[in-house]
Amino acid sequence: RVTQVHNLLNIMMPFRTGETSFPALMRSEFGIPLARGTSALFVMRLLDLHALLAAAGIGLALASPHHVLAWIVWAAFLLLPVVGFASRRPLIRLAARILPKKAQGLVHELERGLPVDISAFARAWLTTIVNWLVKVVVLAWALGLSASFGGALGGELSSVLPVHAPGGVGTYPAGITAGAMAFGASSTKEAIENLAQASINAHLLIVVSALTGTAIGLLVSRKRI
Repeated sequence: RVTQVHNLLNIMMPFRTGETSFPALMRSEFGIPLARGTSALFVMRLLDLHALLAAAGIGLALASPHHVLAWIVWAAFLLLPVVGFASRRPLIRLAARILPKKAQGLVHELERGLPVDISAFARAWLTTIVNWLVKVVVLAWALGLSASFGGALGGELSSVLPVHAPGGVGTYPAGITAGAMAFGASSTKEAIENLAQASINAHLLIVVSALTGTAIGLLVSRKRI
């Protein structure tokens, strides 16, 4: 329920302000401090952005004339979360030394919001990859256009980046259109009109899905109470 409400607010509110609902909901529902919830959210969003950029990098690597170099760069980028997880404790210790004593409690809560071990990190990373893979593939199938995979990536990138209109109106369809054209969609007037219509339909699908998921989550919660 927390995830569904957070997802809906994130879609409907502009400029990522809906993100603030996650730590607030985690505190009200589970008593988790704001700093710990914010830290967990930051990790999730970094993994989200990494997964989308890695997916886009596959297309760039395939189109690159320097295939070997492109795939080496892509593989190095793919492993960035592992490097980040491995360096988390040295960074936390550095922050603890640099920041004043009054901030030590905040640093401690931020550390507790990070994955506790390699198993927790692997679960978070794998879940993120599977989640975005399913969503992008389904959106690409729903769009049913040439370069639809790029369109699905473009739309989802617009929802992760800070520039986001209320409800994603305008920015999400624009992201789909830009992504599809970047991946080779036709630029003729008729093709652009079809792409614009498909992008609006895909955006409506996302909004309706978020509303439906939130409604189901609230109903299940009331039933349990």
